[in-house]
Amino acid sequence: MVYAVRCCSMSSTIKLTAKRQATFPVDVCEQLGLQPGDEIELIPRMEDGEQRWMLQKRGAPIRPWLGALRAYSGNVTEHSMDAVRDSITRGRKSES
Repeated sequence: MVYAVRCCSMSSTIKLTAKRQATFPVDVCEQLGLQPGDEIELIPRMEDGEQRWMLQKRGAPIRPWLGALRAYSGNVTEHSMDAVRDSITRGRKSES
């Protein structure tokens, strides 16, 4: 099975293997900004009554909570369970 991929002003052809794997030409990867290990989203589109697929590099997942507790961590650099337990113990002693 062969799929045509259009990027910018060029056209490339990709052959699908029996394991449904495909190798993208280097120039296509460069124009899409793809690196080994990147994920690609396949987005279905209807154009002129035909099903088309748009390829798009998947961005990093949105994690609005990431770093939300940083303001409460102080200058903590150790994150082992022993360090967490020590911090809890110090907090309890300061409340007494």
